[in-house]
Amino acid sequence: MTHLTRRTAIAAALATTTALAVPGAALAQDMPTLRLSSVVSDNDIRAEAFAKIAESVTDTFDMQVFNGATLVAQGSEMTAIQRGNLEMGLIAPQTIAEQIPEWSIVTSAYLFDDADHLQATFDSDVGGELISLAEEAGVHVLAPVYFGTRHVNLAPEAEVMTPEDLDGITMRMPGGDAWQFLGEAIGANPTPLAYAEVYTALQTGAIDGQDNPLPNDYNMKFYEVTSQIVLTGHLVGFDVLAIGAELWDSFTPEQQETLQTAVDEAIAESTQRHLDREAELVQFFKDEGLEVYEPDRDAFREFAQQKYLESEFAESWPEGMVDRINALTE
Repeated sequence: MTHLTRRTAIAAALATTTALAVPGAALAQDMPTLRLSSVVSDNDIRAEAFAKIAESVTDTFDMQVFNGATLVAQGSEMTAIQRGNLEMGLIAPQTIAEQIPEWSIVTSAYLFDDADHLQATFDSDVGGELISLAEEAGVHVLAPVYFGTRHVNLAPEAEVMTPEDLDGITMRMPGGDAWQFLGEAIGANPTPLAYAEVYTALQTGAIDGQDNPLPNDYNMKFYEVTSQIVLTGHLVGFDVLAIGAELWDSFTPEQQETLQTAVDEAIAESTQRHLDREAELVQFFKDEGLEVYEPDRDAFREFAQQKYLESEFAESWPEGMVDRINALTE
């Protein structure tokens, strides 16, 4: 495994900069080049956060942001960083879990209560252990990047207060064993279906419901063909903003502080903007005639965590880690 060093980063900058073409070019060439690859669209809140980070570090780094998976393919960001083909990336925790099984714990239902609990976990000793595992794999975690909490959105009008109320409900979930198990873990009968086909499937009754963060429900207009949103909050959605570990270690303490401070400020603002948007949408959906309410989340949480602990997914989880994460909300 090879990692991008500061020397190769500078070499990359030299290769992409016309030497001495403009005044100050030599100074720019001395700055490490940081190419960030993400899958988000350019009008996404997170894209604005990445642009803010780049602007904040212009005196220290030549940071270039590539959104929409235009630099490396979705799901390959971690491998690209490990191989030294990419400096920074927005990585799905599911991708990290493919290489580091212990990370599958952060992809399970009801592990996190909300965005604050997510951040508290990564700031804790538990987060430190997970971050250390990523570091050993050649990836330095800069921050978890929140993008919304998944809730249940149904066409049937029957009230849902516990997982038992979802028994027999055909719930569209993304493809893949982990996603299908997530559907089972909240009591539903999951079925895989392409995202683009969900609206029609809800409209025709081919499925009873689907789960997504509220902004996705709005963007896809699922509220037009459903009757209710059950605020189950079963999965706090986030990705990981990361940089090559060897590259990070090559920076001076001052460079590290500059980048980390810029990341912390921009991601905190991005998180708040997501939370504000979710709060606004609750009222929007109510105004559209949907029932929007919170079920017995404790019942859902207990049901889901027991399902996971009895599954093969939990075999790689460090002993006692779920309890330690739960305790961070007490």
